[in-house]
Amino acid sequence: MRLLLDAHALLWWMLDLKDLSGKARKAIGDFNNDVFVSAATTWEIATKFRIGRLPEAGPLVHSFRDNLRTLGFLELSISVEHAQRAGLLPGGHKDPFDRMLIAQAQTEGLLLVSKEELFDSYHVHRLW
Repeated sequence: MRLLLDAHALLWWMLDLKDLSGKARKAIGDFNNDVFVSAATTWEIATKFRIGRLPEAGPLVHSFRDNLRTLGFLELSISVEHAQRAGLLPGGHKDPFDRMLIAQAQTEGLLLVSKEELFDSYHVHRLW
């Protein structure tokens, strides 16, 4: 499987929190799966850390790339196609980070690991 982690899934995996579902934990931990982390997720976590909403993300934020590499996770850059698709997505969902993850999952054929049921209305494949 090719997985794309939402911000909370990444944080809960890295912090080993019980909030992560059993299915998600098993899929992320399976070395046969490719686990992607979007540049949008990095941006979201860093922004929320900076404004004080994610103080627990400090160790991750200050060495994001090294942490991802240590875990064997793959970086997913934002392409022009991703940005165009995110900008043109229908509906009233305004969170730019979520819209980017939806566009990337659709464009790249990735399974989105997220608790957010709202993603289902955008016809992405979601694991939780």
